[in-house]
Amino acid sequence: MKTTAFACILLTVTMMVFASFLSNMKAVQAQSGYTIEHVNHEITVLYNGYVLINDTITINVTGQAPADFFIGFPYKYGQHLLRSVAHNTSGFFPLTLNVPLGDRVGFYAVKIDFNQGAPQVFSVEFVLSNSLLVQDSENATRFTLGFPAYPSLVKPAAVCNGSIVLPEDAVFVYGAPGGQTYGKENLPEFTDSPGLAAFTSSVDKVRVMDIEEFSSEIRITELGEIDCTDTYYLTNKATEALNFTDIVLPSNAFSVTSQNQLGRKMAGPTQIDQLTNRYRVTFESPVETNKSFGFSVGYILPGNYTVQRDTNSYLFNISMFQHLNYYVAQASVSFIMPEGARMVSLEDTLVGDAFSLSRDVYQETATIAKGSVISLDSFNAEILYNYNPLWLSFRPTMWVWALAIVGCTVAVAWRRPKAAVARVPSPAVVVKIGAEYLKSFVESYEEKMKIALELDSLEVRVSKGRIPRRRYKVLRKTLETRLGTLDRDLAESKDRLRAAGGKYSDLMRQLEISEAEINEAETNVKSIEARHAGGELSLEAYRKLQSDYQRRKEGAETTIKGILLRLREEIR
Repeated sequence: MKTTAFACILLTVTMMVFASFLSNMKAVQAQSGYTIEHVNHEITVLYNGYVLINDTITINVTGQAPADFFIGFPYKYGQHLLRSVAHNTSGFFPLTLNVPLGDRVGFYAVKIDFNQGAPQVFSVEFVLSNSLLVQDSENATRFTLGFPAYPSLVKPAAVCNGSIVLPEDAVFVYGAPGGQTYGKENLPEFTDSPGLAAFTSSVDKVRVMDIEEFSSEIRITELGEIDCTDTYYLTNKATEALNFTDIVLPSNAFSVTSQNQLGRKMAGPTQIDQLTNRYRVTFESPVETNKSFGFSVGYILPGNYTVQRDTNSYLFNISMFQHLNYYVAQASVSFIMPEGARMVSLEDTLVGDAFSLSRDVYQETATIAKGSVISLDSFNAEILYNYNPLWLSFRPTMWVWALAIVGCTVAVAWRRPKAAVARVPSPAVVVKIGAEYLKSFVESYEEKMKIALELDSLEVRVSKGRIPRRRYKVLRKTLETRLGTLDRDLAESKDRLRAAGGKYSDLMRQLEISEAEINEAETNVKSIEARHAGGELSLEAYRKLQSDYQRRKEGAETTIKGILLRLREEIR
């Protein structure tokens, strides 16, 4: 009996060991289902100093295809990462940021999802901030770049070739671990190899700056021409003042003009590269280090961007973000249809979480917003719309009818018998705007803005329980009373400034447009907050919309500040 029991125990232990062995074998087979044959590790310095890393990877699947793939770099570069994307010729792969690299610490990694099948060749792109590019404080043409020399992988790579792509006129001085091109065979897993490159380049090829916002408004006219306005908001991060910048416009653009954020006309942009349609915009005054500046560029595109398909059917087609060699933090493109046009279909790349379509009585506008934009985000916008050419006569017809109604009214009034009344000539009204009046208006408006901020601060304080509800009500009532008085006074002042005509009338029109944009943005924010609280909006969609509305509000506030600044200049 003892021998039998011992034999059973021995048999059980043997089976457990064998099962564990098979399990480990399967794990090893699953892990060793592919080998990394080649990695092309390319480092590119973009025009505004950002660093684009492109890893093109070739794998050989020897067994079970991998469900995911891990790639990263030393963790110190993780704080500089702005964007990562994985793709091949067929499309993009889902990607998870900031995951562990195997069982090792000290690395920042991303996981690429291959649930739809692992490709043999694919690319992973990382965008790192321009703080990795250091400009010499004494010699502005000398730069030093820090970067991960090799990718960090969970498996060895048979061959890894590295290269540094510098601006076209740059002169490479020195680099580590090699020259401008370098390589390594049998690159080990979990490689931790910082790189360094020093080079010289003229400042017109590298402008260390942040392009924080870019918005393009593309208006299709009734006659098929396209009126465009591109607006930029940037911050100088270089060691010297910024006198100009280069931008990319769609091909065949003409009648190119530029103006600053206050609406003042600047020197006309000059084309410096016909192939990429690159233009140079020169500023009126230099933008100092860490200072921000906004400007807009207007241009016209020819009618060949719009093709008539049927009697009342038209197809608009344009490529966006082509030849882009700089990084843009936030970008939006709006397509404004002619009055009376109705969109029939839009190309798929336009439709997504960042897409919106707005309609008013006569006009439709499609807007697409993107964050962290590089040349990889270039897309082809195809919009099919219906438009009846009779709408060309809509405005003239309305004017004719309006004049006819006014004429008939005057004629009827003229034919009425009138009692003889002594006519007393009324003195001509002369609207004159003095410096003291402008000063009073500006100070009142600035006080209004200050009260609005105080009301926002008050809401935050009461929501966090920092002040009692009773005191909150008293303070809010006081501020709202003062705000109501200011609004009435400012409304009268606006009417007087508008009646003065000329630049004052134009400034008041811009002011009212900006105020309407702020009110609309605040209303939309409240709406999405309610929808998010009710579960109608996901957290990601809510954050995207909130960021978009906040950006619009800040843009309108910037415009208002610019208007007040112009009025202050009139006082001097």
